[in-house]
Amino acid sequence: MALDPKDAFNAIPAALVADLLDAFRQVVKNFAEHRWEPAELNGGKLCEAAYTILEGYFAGVYAARAHKPGNMVDACRRLESQNGTRSARIQIPRMIVALYEIRNNRGVGHAGGDVDPNHMDATAVVYMSKWIVAELVRLLHGLATDEATDLVDVLVEREVALVWRSGDKRRVLASGLTLRKRTLLLLSGVVEVRETDLLSWLEQTRPGDFRAKVLRPMHKERLIEYDQDARTVALLPPGVDAAEALIRELDTHR
Repeated sequence: MALDPKDAFNAIPAALVADLLDAFRQVVKNFAEHRWEPAELNGGKLCEAAYTILEGYFAGVYAARAHKPGNMVDACRRLESQNGTRSARIQIPRMIVALYEIRNNRGVGHAGGDVDPNHMDATAVVYMSKWIVAELVRLLHGLATDEATDLVDVLVEREVALVWRSGDKRRVLASGLTLRKRTLLLLSGVVEVRETDLLSWLEQTRPGDFRAKVLRPMHKERLIEYDQDARTVALLPPGVDAAEALIRELDTHR
């Protein structure tokens, strides 16, 4: 990845970038905690920041902070008449409209929506949000799609310096950590992991011992949800807090 993550939005006011990335991080965090409605609400905030960035991209000057247009659908439609790439004029704006529709008319943010906030809608919000942010990075820097997506992963995952990733592989880089702490780091920032993948990432060759000493105790403490039938593992909200505390602790020693 040639572009340094800190330079991904270096042409845009810092506060506007923070509006975009803070909303995105909250989408991912709330989704990981199974908090569907907050995840979807932050998807709406991300739309406003993304629209503001596109507006500035065409105008040649960026607003200091994200703002909400009077009518998001009409505002995005007006971008289609601008001179620029199809991604900037049509594809990103239409994705913004679709994401904003979920926030406004699927039972999120006010009474009277068609459905209650749910896992399916929140999943759509997570991946649409990631696509929008990655496409903005690609637009601003001319990167390939895979490069932009990888860079967004770095931007949103604060533990990236502690965890090495290549394809489907992950390894904890910090040395001297207990198996329990390494498990927390590997689960942080992901929604759900297959037990077989987690065993591979931790290079554990005795699944029975790992289940008895790590997974079942952490499940009992409500740090993780360990589905013994499906053989999947996910962080619960207390586990998310524990992982974030561990990341902060390790950051102070680097």
